[in-house]
Amino acid sequence: MTIAAHASVSLTTLLRLGRVSNLPTVWTNVLAGAVLAGGDWRSWRLGFVLLAMSLFYVGGMYLNDYFDRAVDARERPERPIPSGVISARAVGAIGLGLLGGGFVLIAAVGTLTASALAALLAGTIVAYDFHHKRNPVAPLVMGACRALVYAATAAALTGGVPMLVVVAAVAVAAYVAGLTYAARQENLDKVGNLWPLALLVAPMVVAVGAFRHGFDAIAIHLLLVGWTGAAAYLLAKRPAAGSVSRAVAWLIAGISLCDAALLASIGTITPALVAIGGFFLTLVSQKYVAGT
Repeated sequence: MTIAAHASVSLTTLLRLGRVSNLPTVWTNVLAGAVLAGGDWRSWRLGFVLLAMSLFYVGGMYLNDYFDRAVDARERPERPIPSGVISARAVGAIGLGLLGGGFVLIAAVGTLTASALAALLAGTIVAYDFHHKRNPVAPLVMGACRALVYAATAAALTGGVPMLVVVAAVAVAAYVAGLTYAARQENLDKVGNLWPLALLVAPMVVAVGAFRHGFDAIAIHLLLVGWTGAAAYLLAKRPAAGSVSRAVAWLIAGISLCDAALLASIGTITPALVAIGGFFLTLVSQKYVAGT
């Protein structure tokens, strides 16, 4: 019984460190990057890219806890490292190993351009984790990480990064920067200046082409608008304790809705519906593993 319990705690710790509940949003980023680039989203190559980007994401989350361990000891002592459940050295080593694994996978299936973008993604992740506290441009760096997921996926599957992918990636980067700004205030359960939340609108503007592709595409776009609006209301009005944390979790899940709306904007409804599935999977997963 003791051994089983210890194994269970260890697994829970690993899942918490990786914020694995948010992984579906990475998968839908990959899906959107592939489809918008004109790649085959049903190919075996996409599976390798999905795994690679999952390793990048989880590795980045591990390194986030590694570099934040001193701050967490003061502000979030229940986190795995300050609570003594796992050593900082182990967390750092796992994080770097996962980033390395992600790069190797992209290098194995992609072009030189894809490998270069994967290396840039790894470097951007480390840069964010190393210096994001009290760094005014950190939300933009986090947004750049998601944009690079789009770009590296496109390059791995098609050999290049079309302008459509670039525009979509910038829109998602803006959205992620906006939600990251809110997340920085999560422990205070308040948001200071609200103007950075205007960045959340970027995917809606870029995906406005959905209105040319019929009812299904329009409904997907409006779902993004309504969901983001509800989260923004929580951030602005804070009607109850914990509103900021709830809104941040909603906005993280909303990354998949951004992907869905961008896919709907070019009339690719089936992959857009898959992305909506990622949105719901994230919401369900967040009930078991905290997304922040």
